[in-house]
Amino acid sequence: MTFRAPQDPAHIAEIDLRYKYFAVNVEMTVDGTEIISKRRFVTLMDLALSFAHVRKRIASAEDAAFGFTETEEVIHLRCDGDQVAMSSSKHPWQVSADREELLDAIAAFLSDANSCLIAEFPRLGENPALRNISRG
Repeated sequence: MTFRAPQDPAHIAEIDLRYKYFAVNVEMTVDGTEIISKRRFVTLMDLALSFAHVRKRIASAEDAAFGFTETEEVIHLRCDGDQVAMSSSKHPWQVSADREELLDAIAAFLSDANSCLIAEFPRLGENPALRNISRG
């Protein structure tokens, strides 16, 4: 991960954390289909906060979506019983994942993101935006 170190992580506004700091390469694949390419940089806080919201909605059997600051692509997630169908606004693929497995994977990602950020910048643990990730 590549981090741009903020001055005082405890007091940085959520919007700045989402869009200015913590560019990382993340990969998300489902059944061999690349949902998020590891060749793409995303801002970790933006993705983590989006995933926290997605996790809450999917856990409640509601549809969800997340996008990327760098592109216009939106990933749509539609609950269908024990499955979650995923599709892209920019690519022709459509895949499904087991709802519980997806929820577990998102929870693990959020935990790892939280741990990594606090390990690098301990005062970030005092920032309300990071607490929103840990509640996700």
